[in-house]
Amino acid sequence: MARLTAEFWVHAYLARLRLMNIPAYVMAHGDDTAGAVLIKLNTLDGQAVAYHREYDLMSGERSWTALASGRESEVDAAITRQCSFDPDLWVIEIEDRKGRHLLDQDGLKQ
Repeated sequence: MARLTAEFWVHAYLARLRLMNIPAYVMAHGDDTAGAVLIKLNTLDGQAVAYHREYDLMSGERSWTALASGRESEVDAAITRQCSFDPDLWVIEIEDRKGRHLLDQDGLKQ
């Protein structure tokens, strides 16, 4: 099965967010081909959640799970740590008071 490049996935995800009027920004531009993607959801109340994709070796499934959550400054620190040992990492920040990220929708959840 052909895999999408990270850059293609990021651009498609940003377009999907724009269609729902959810502001999102590329905070770190990772490797265009194979960079991992981290999504920061900022609810604009001082709280945030950082999501990353995990791969289950037993089932072969991929899912979005929370890497860090809580005060925005703590989530930012976790993201900075991730970026320090993964220079190919993409970081997308979403700003949405309702907490929408669309990662649970078809085409994005797995």
